[in-house]
Amino acid sequence: MWAAAPGAAVCILLAAGCATLDAPFRDHLASEVPQVRDCAEWYRLLDERVDLARVRDAQDARVPGFPYLRVSRLLAALRPLARSNEYALQALADRMLALDLAARGHEILNLPADRIAGPREAIERTRQCGKLLRELDMAKPEARRALLDRAAVPDDYLLLNRVLGLYALTQFAFAAGVRRNEDQVRAAFQRGPAAPLGASLVRHAPPPTQPLTRPRVARILERAAGNPLGIPELGEAELAELLAAYAPSFEIEVKADYDRFGAMRWLRESGTPAVDGSQLAVYAQPAWTRYHDRVLLQLVYTIWFPERPAAMAGDILAGKLDGITWRVTLAPDGEPLVYDAIHPCGCYHMFFPTPRAQALPAPDGPEEWMFAPQSLPRIAEGERPVLRIASGTHYIEGIALVRGTESLVRYELRPYDELRSMQRLGPGRASSFGPDGLVPGTGRAERFVFWPMGIASAGAMRQWGRHATAFVGRRHFDDADLLEKRFRFNLQ
Repeated sequence: MWAAAPGAAVCILLAAGCATLDAPFRDHLASEVPQVRDCAEWYRLLDERVDLARVRDAQDARVPGFPYLRVSRLLAALRPLARSNEYALQALADRMLALDLAARGHEILNLPADRIAGPREAIERTRQCGKLLRELDMAKPEARRALLDRAAVPDDYLLLNRVLGLYALTQFAFAAGVRRNEDQVRAAFQRGPAAPLGASLVRHAPPPTQPLTRPRVARILERAAGNPLGIPELGEAELAELLAAYAPSFEIEVKADYDRFGAMRWLRESGTPAVDGSQLAVYAQPAWTRYHDRVLLQLVYTIWFPERPAAMAGDILAGKLDGITWRVTLAPDGEPLVYDAIHPCGCYHMFFPTPRAQALPAPDGPEEWMFAPQSLPRIAEGERPVLRIASGTHYIEGIALVRGTESLVRYELRPYDELRSMQRLGPGRASSFGPDGLVPGTGRAERFVFWPMGIASAGAMRQWGRHATAFVGRRHFDDADLLEKRFRFNLQ
């Protein structure tokens, strides 16, 4: 199944690869049971080739000593429950196994043809070996303890860069517009609906769907959460139904091609994926947040623009690719509680609460907390938000509510996972994201200043699970307690 790979005889000792050599994996490599030893060797060789080819998928974190498991911030937050509940522990391990298999499926597909033969067979071998090693490790108390101790997600901040860069950041980057003045943002939200000079206003709606009643959504969510972790995990058909029902419309000020969003694709000989404005696509996915003892379903929608054009000479925010990630958090009865949004760089985090989400007071200190330029009324059944998007900057500048999906221009909903393995023009496949979780070639301000999230990552477009969003303090878009810390929800 393995193809010859020049230079693959020696493992690259990257942090991700070295982690797999911890116990209990080290013991599996030396096992006297041939099947166990062969499966451990399979993972060792797979990691070696993935790291050599630089096709590591960074969406979820690897767990030292457990190469067949990966963890998200939500699952890491559920470890206390798993420590006290055997069924929850087994369910946690199953979900971590599924995250790793999904990531390895993309990695295997993205390997060069001369590094592996038979991707389908390789994915199936990975599935079988993961199940075997999981059963062995979950039967050992010391391995279970190690799993719960290590199943954490590191943050995406580089401490040294934050220390060195804070002065330059506050004196230069902020003044250049990295963080727009909140009064200016609110003023933009109060602006009338007329398009600016030289721009046309185009509304893009999601595909037409059958009405989805709130009682039906409530039943779907209740049934989906009937597992030891209480995570509303939907089947493929039900997820597609909900994603279509809650998808937003976009009202975009279009001045030039940089305002035309679309599907991501690889161009020949290009190191950065491009946006095809002839294919109107929005990438959608489920996510989850914790609220006290409940896990709530979130639906996430990402659109990509070809670039953010320079507003002036030396504009540190200009560069390849731009976008918006829009998220809705649902109550168990199916009514939206709060919306929030970022650009895929993790920048410009804004909240749009409904009356069922009461803001909590910010703690003392300099930490960024919550910017909510507009509150929304309770969202009635059949209503959806329309996001007003500015030309060039692609800032959200207003939210309206409409019924249905009436529009002359419609977009297609695509799975966000498509971005993790896309066909190249020519042989082979590649992720939109590098092994560091960043879209290559999209960095901005590293040309001018240190950046608190890391020099090489300044302003770069990021993969889901890698969105650091705070300039002061530490915060990630997928933190499991992000909303719990900022709102009091009315779930009744």
